[in-house]
Amino acid sequence: MATGRTHRPATRSRGIPEATVARLPLYLRALTALSERSVPTVSSEELAAAAGVNSAKLRKDFSYLGSYGTRGVGYDVEYLVYQISRELGLTQDWPVVIVGIGNLGAALANYGGFASRGFRVAALIDADPAMAGKPVAGIPVQHTDELESIIRDNGVSIGVIATPAGAAQQVCDRLVAAGVTSILNFAPTVLSVPDGVDVRKVDLSIELQILAFHEQRKAGEEATAGAAAVQAATREETSTDQGPDGDVPAVMPA
Repeated sequence: MATGRTHRPATRSRGIPEATVARLPLYLRALTALSERSVPTVSSEELAAAAGVNSAKLRKDFSYLGSYGTRGVGYDVEYLVYQISRELGLTQDWPVVIVGIGNLGAALANYGGFASRGFRVAALIDADPAMAGKPVAGIPVQHTDELESIIRDNGVSIGVIATPAGAAQQVCDRLVAAGVTSILNFAPTVLSVPDGVDVRKVDLSIELQILAFHEQRKAGEEATAGAAAVQAATREETSTDQGPDGDVPAVMPA
């Protein structure tokens, strides 16, 4: 079986935009769900809705893959699953190491989606000597002293960092020095890496803060709409107390 060190995806060499690459997993997830339901074909509109994008953008993205669908029929689901999987490099085995086996690292180790998407957790690594040898998700944890030999022996090119922020850069440096060229960073810090190393950052607190911003904006819009409604009602009430010419009627003598 091929490993991640000997085969790399060809997306960059083929000139596929990064924005398109970022959407390919969304299409693949939607297509996989269709495949599991034995749906043979799908229209661009249906697939775009399932992936959360507009159909024009989807058709443009697929044109980079050389896939245009068939008018009146749509796209062949199984072929697109294979085509996108191949483009993303998921038709081969990608050994991954997870460094930092605290609550988050253990949760990642137990995540069942890795194997079904072309990733094999080759090793779990932690700096705590007390963790060494303990099984997590059926895999014994190994000490960070063995990091370099683990990467070399397993041909690892993808590393996952789930350490505290203070340890993340040092772990990153060791991963890169050992030959890792792609890093998924869950630590709440920005990593510095040399050219040729890709880093994807996952920060749940930032995502929550962005949602909080949108919630605050929606609340502000609702408050503004409410104030406008009150003002409109006040103006209407005032207008009903006025005379035919808009003046407040004079008090008639008894």
